[in-house]
Amino acid sequence: MQRKLAYLFTLAVLALALTACGGDKNKNAGDSTPVAGEAASTEVVVKASSWEFDQTEYALPKDTPVKLTVENLSGAHGIEVVGQDIKIRGGKSEVINLPAGTYEIKCNIMCGTGHAQMVAKLVVS
Repeated sequence: MQRKLAYLFTLAVLALALTACGGDKNKNAGDSTPVAGEAASTEVVVKASSWEFDQTEYALPKDTPVKLTVENLSGAHGIEVVGQDIKIRGGKSEVINLPAGTYEIKCNIMCGTGHAQMVAKLVVS
């Protein structure tokens, strides 16, 4: 019985240690992921309310760290930059650095019947 308890305890400690050593989601992968510790030269605020963003298109400078902030005006929302592993919950910010291009952003928190229509563009030039 004591062996079983010791075995279970060891497994629990090992599982906790592995969980604490999880991956670093702020690593740069192709200069498109969030940039930890880098100062942003400008800030872009995406304001979200019930089933819409305040703009259909947001402009960002290319190859420049930008603080991207999601502000919830009503409801619970967040954004995902499609294909770039960038996800930001409402009330939070990330410093990102994207190469030139046009990217789709969409709400990544299920927010009701109009959730699928919550899309906009990030134009990086």
